[in-house]
Amino acid sequence: MSCVPKVLAACAGVLVCAGAALGQKPATPDAGARPITPPKTAEDPLRCLFFAQAYEQVAISPDGRKVAWVETQIDKNGERTGKRDIYLAEYEKSQKPMRITAGTGTAHFNERDLAWSPDSQQLAFLSDAAKKGQLELYVMKLGGGTARQVTTAKGLLATPKWSPDGRSVAVLHTEDATREAGPLVRETPETGVIKDVFFEQRLAIVDLAGGALRDATPADMYVYEYDWAPDSNSLALTAAKGNGDNNWYIAQLYALAVSSAEMRSLYAPKLQIARPAVSPDGQSIAFIAGLMSDEDSVGGDVYVIPREGGPARNLTPERKASASFVAWTTAGKIIDMENIDGESSIARIDPVSGQIESLYRAPELLTAGFWSTSLALTPAGTRSAMVRSSFRKPPEVWAGPIGKWNQVTYKNAGVKPAWGEAKSLDWENEGLAVEGWLIYPKDFDASRRYPMVVVAHGGPGAGVQSSWPEAHDFYMALPAKGYFVFRPNPRGSFGKGEAFTQANVRDFGYGDWHDILAGVDEVLRTAPVDPKRLGLTGWSYGGYMTMWGVTQTDRFRAAVAGAGIANWSSYYGENQIDQWMIPFFGKSVYDDPAIYARSAPLTFIKNVKTPTLILVGDSDGECPTPQSYEFWHALKTLGVETELVVYDHEGHRFVKPQHVHDVIDRASAWFDTHLK
Repeated sequence: MSCVPKVLAACAGVLVCAGAALGQKPATPDAGARPITPPKTAEDPLRCLFFAQAYEQVAISPDGRKVAWVETQIDKNGERTGKRDIYLAEYEKSQKPMRITAGTGTAHFNERDLAWSPDSQQLAFLSDAAKKGQLELYVMKLGGGTARQVTTAKGLLATPKWSPDGRSVAVLHTEDATREAGPLVRETPETGVIKDVFFEQRLAIVDLAGGALRDATPADMYVYEYDWAPDSNSLALTAAKGNGDNNWYIAQLYALAVSSAEMRSLYAPKLQIARPAVSPDGQSIAFIAGLMSDEDSVGGDVYVIPREGGPARNLTPERKASASFVAWTTAGKIIDMENIDGESSIARIDPVSGQIESLYRAPELLTAGFWSTSLALTPAGTRSAMVRSSFRKPPEVWAGPIGKWNQVTYKNAGVKPAWGEAKSLDWENEGLAVEGWLIYPKDFDASRRYPMVVVAHGGPGAGVQSSWPEAHDFYMALPAKGYFVFRPNPRGSFGKGEAFTQANVRDFGYGDWHDILAGVDEVLRTAPVDPKRLGLTGWSYGGYMTMWGVTQTDRFRAAVAGAGIANWSSYYGENQIDQWMIPFFGKSVYDDPAIYARSAPLTFIKNVKTPTLILVGDSDGECPTPQSYEFWHALKTLGVETELVVYDHEGHRFVKPQHVHDVIDRASAWFDTHLK
C-alpha cells in the first residue's frame, strides 16, 4: 500500500481530534479549505510541490519523428482542475508544441490516454469534450482536420491501443463505473445491505470503420493490462475474476482470441505480474513478475513465455535491480527499464542468449506515465520519449535516441529546488547492502547542527529514486525550514533485486526497521545532524513504519503517521485489498494470527512516548480510517501527546489541494514544535 466511517466537519473538510497528557485542551475543527498563496520566489516549496507543471503521459510516433504528451492543468491556487491538455511536436525541428483537442476554440477538457496509429498519421485519445465527465474515444488525422468522435460509451474508458493493422482500437471499458479504477482513489460509501458488487473492467474492441464498441472479454473477468499480437486478432492480457482492486494480486496471464472471445490461461504466477508485451514475431510474451504491494508500482524480474503456453523463463535471475517496464524491438530484443540502487537504468536483453547490455544509467527518474521507470519507445527501439526529472531538475518532456535525448518542453524552467543537495547514501546492516537519499537543508551551513526527519516510504514494494517531488510529498517542504530529510530504501524495497525485495516477508517491522535505524546511524556519522532532534514520518506502509517505530524506540522526538496501520489483525477485515497480504504474511490472519500480531504496533503500544500526529482520509480503502483511530485512541488513553486529523472525501491519495496544503502545514508545525 503505497499509498470506513464517514467523518464530516461542516464547511471545513477536516475534522481534528486531539488528546495528550491531562490538562491539554482538545483542538477545534480546522477552518480548512483556505486557498494556497501563490509562491513569491522560484525556490518557494509551494511552487516546487504545487505549481510545477506535471506531465501524465508521453507517446512517441512509430516513425520516431513526433512526440505527444499530456499536461495537467493547474489553476492559480495550485489546484489540479481535473482538466488535461494534449500537445504535439516534431521535436527534431524544434517545432513549437501544438495543442490537440476534441473541442473547439480555447475551451479545455479532460483529454488524455494517447495512442499512435501504426503509420504515425493518426492519434487516438480520450476526451470528455462531448459530455463533461464521460470520456469518449477520438481519432485525429494529423496535418489538418478535426478530431472524430468514435464511441458513445457509458462508463469508464482507459488505455486505448491501435491494432497492428490499423483497423481497430482496443480500450479498457468499465460499464456504469462510479469512480476511476484503482484502490488509491476515494472509495464510494456503502449503506444498506452490503454485497460483493463489482464493476468489471473489460477489454473492448472499437471498429474504426463502424464505430461500434464491443466487449471482447467475459463479464466476470477484470482486465488490467494488455498488448496486441502482430496478427491483429489476438492479445495477451493480465486479468482476474472478481473485485478488480483486490484481485490484481492474483491476476494471471491470458491469451485472448478476438474472433471467438476465447480466453486461455498461459501463466498463473506465485506472486504478481505486470507489463505483458508480445514479441514482433508473435511467438513469445515478455512480462515482469515479482513481489509487489501496489497496483502499477511494479518491480521484479523479466520473464518470457511461449505465446502458445509452456514454462516461463526468468531472463534476469539474481540481477541486483528491479524491472518495471519491458518492450520488444523489431529485432527481437527486449528493452528493460529498471530501478537499480535508486537510479534509472535502461538495458537491452537478448532473450535467446540471456545477454544483458546496459544502454543508460543515471540518478534520475525516467517515466512515460507509470509510477516507476518507463518510456515510450519506437518499434525499432532506436528512439524514445519520456519525462525526465531528478531532485535537482523539475520534470520536462525529452525525446530522441536513447541517452541522446532532446529537450522538448520548458514549462518548469523557472522552478528551482527548495532544498539543498541530494546525496546517495550506502550502508550495511545484518549482511545486506542498503541505500537511500539524504536531502540537505536549503542554504546549508556546515558549521551548524540540524534537525532531521526520517521518511519511511510506502509499499513496502517501492523504492525512492532521484525525482522531483509532488504535492503529496509533504516532507519535502521541510528542508526550506532548516531540516535534513532522510529517505532510506530498506529491505523490501525495489532497486536491489528480487531477493532483497522479498527479504521482509513475514518480518514486517523487524529487518526493514533495523535497516532504517542503521541508515540513521550512518547519517549521524557523516552529516551534521543533531541526534537529539530526530523526527519520523511516512504514508501508507510508511505510516505503518512510523506507528511501529515509535513503539520500538524513544529515539525520535516527534512523529507524523499518514494513513498508517496500527493493528494487522483488524486491518485484514477492514481494507479493500486484503489479497496483497498473503504473499507477505504467508497465510491469512484467520490461519496464522500470531504472525500478524507480531508485527502490529498495537502489540507494543505501551512503549510509546513520542508525540505523534496522525493523518488519514475518511474514504481510504487501502489503509482505512479505523486504523488511525485505533492508534490515536491508544495514545490518548495512555497519556501520550497526539492529534488525529481526518480529511473529508479523501482516499488513500489526497486530491484536494487545500487538504494537501493542510498536511504540509500541520506536519511542519508538529516537527517545529518538537524538534526546534
